[in-house]
Amino acid sequence: MKRLLLIAVSASALASCNLAPVYNRPDPSIASAFPTGPAYAPTSDVALRASWRSLLSDARLQTLVERAVAENRSFRQSLAQVESARALYRGQRAAQLPTLSAGLDSTFSGGAGSSSQDGESHQASLNISSFEIDLFGRLKNETASAFETYLATEAGARSAHVALVAETASAWLTLAADQDLLQLAQDTEASAQRSLELTQTLNGRGLVSRLDVASAEQVVQQARADVADYTRQVAQDRNALVLLVGGPVEDSLLPPTLVALDPVIGVPVAGLSSTVLLDRPDVIQAEHQLRAANADIGAARAALFPSLSLTALAGVISPSLSDLFSDGQDTWSVSPSLSAPIFTPGAGANVAYSRAQQDAAVAAYQLAIQTAFREVADGLAREGTIGAQRTAMVAQADAAAETLRLSEVRYRAGIDDYLSTLTAQRSLYSARQSQSAILLEDLLNRITLYQALGGAPEDWARDEAALSARS
Repeated sequence: MKRLLLIAVSASALASCNLAPVYNRPDPSIASAFPTGPAYAPTSDVALRASWRSLLSDARLQTLVERAVAENRSFRQSLAQVESARALYRGQRAAQLPTLSAGLDSTFSGGAGSSSQDGESHQASLNISSFEIDLFGRLKNETASAFETYLATEAGARSAHVALVAETASAWLTLAADQDLLQLAQDTEASAQRSLELTQTLNGRGLVSRLDVASAEQVVQQARADVADYTRQVAQDRNALVLLVGGPVEDSLLPPTLVALDPVIGVPVAGLSSTVLLDRPDVIQAEHQLRAANADIGAARAALFPSLSLTALAGVISPSLSDLFSDGQDTWSVSPSLSAPIFTPGAGANVAYSRAQQDAAVAAYQLAIQTAFREVADGLAREGTIGAQRTAMVAQADAAAETLRLSEVRYRAGIDDYLSTLTAQRSLYSARQSQSAILLEDLLNRITLYQALGGAPEDWARDEAALSARS
C-alpha cells in the first residue's frame, strides 16, 4: 500500500509544467478620473458604495425589493447558473486527482475425489485507474478555466442582483409617476368640464359663440382620453411590478406621489477616480472570462504534447482470511502508458481558436469598463444639471397657472374670447406633465447611478446569505 501511495505522490510531482500565457490585466483605456465641467456637480474625492437599503429608504419599496430578490424567477436562473458552474469546476478539479478503488476477493476450491484438496485464497487490493499525469498542465489549465468561469458566473449573478434592485425601484417610481399623471388628467377633466358647463351657460344667454363651446369641449375630451390612457399605464405598471417581485403587490405597498418620494431616494456618490469601476460586477465578470480564456490557451497548447497515464495496483494475498493483513504476501504492479500526437490537424486550430477567444475577451473586458465609464459619466452629467431644470419647470408651471387664472378672469369679464383661456389650459396641463416627467427622470437617474456604480458588495453578501439560509 505504501508503494502505491508513493507512486501517486511521485506522479503528481511530475505535473509541474504550465503552458498558459502569463496573465496581465489589460489597460482599461479610460480616463483616470470622471469628467468635470459645467454639466457636472461637485463630488467628493472618494466614492461611497451605499447599500440599496440606505438609498431606498421607503419601507414599502424595501419590502418589494426584498421580495424581488427572494422570488424573481429570472434572478433564480442566475443563481442556478452559479451552482451549475460551481459543480462543473468541482468535477474538473477532480480530474486532477487519482481515482482509488479498493477490493477484497476470495476463492474457495475443493472436490469429492481422493486427490482433491480443499483450499482457499484471499486478496485485498488498492487500485489507481488510468490516472493521467499532468506533465504539461492541460488538466491544471482546464481546472483554472472552469474556476474562472465559475467566478465569472458568480459575478454575473451579482450584476443581475444589482439590476434587479434597480429595475424594481424604477418600476415602482414609474408607477408613482403614472398615478400622478392619472390624477392630473382627472383633475384637468373635472376643471375643463366646469369650464365647458360655464361656456354652455354663457352661450345659452347669447354672450359667447358656439365656437367657444366647441373649444371648451376639446379640452374635456383630450383630458378624458388621457384619463383612459393613464389608467391603462397604471395597470400595466402594476403588472410589471408583480412580475419583478414574483407575486401579488398589495395596495398598501403602492407608491405615494413623486413629490413625497423625492426625499427618500438617495443620490449615490461616485467620487473622482474611475478605478471604482474595476469593482463593478460586470467588469469583474469580464475579467474572469478573460482569465478563463487565458487558461484555455494553456490547455490547448498542452494537447500538442505527449500524455502519460498510469494504472497501478497494490495488495496482499493470503491463503487464510485471518492472516490476510498480518502474514499476507505483498503484491503490486504499475502500468504506465505514454501516448504522443503524431498527426493531429485540429490541435493547432484549437490553439489558434483559444488565442482568438482571448483577444475577444480582452476587447470585451475593455468594452465593459468603457461602457461603465460612460454610464457613470452620463449619470453624473444628468445629476449636475437636472436640479436647474426642475427649478425652471416649477416656475413654468406656476406661470402657466397664473396665466390661466388671469385668462379666465378676462374671459368672464368679456375682455378676451375663449381662445386665450383654451391656450392657457393646454399650457398648464402640458407644464404639469413636464414637471412630473422631469421629477421622475431625476429619481430614475439616481437609481441608474446606483446601478452604474455596481451597487455595494455587502448587499450581495447579505442577500446571498439570506437566500442560502432559505434554501
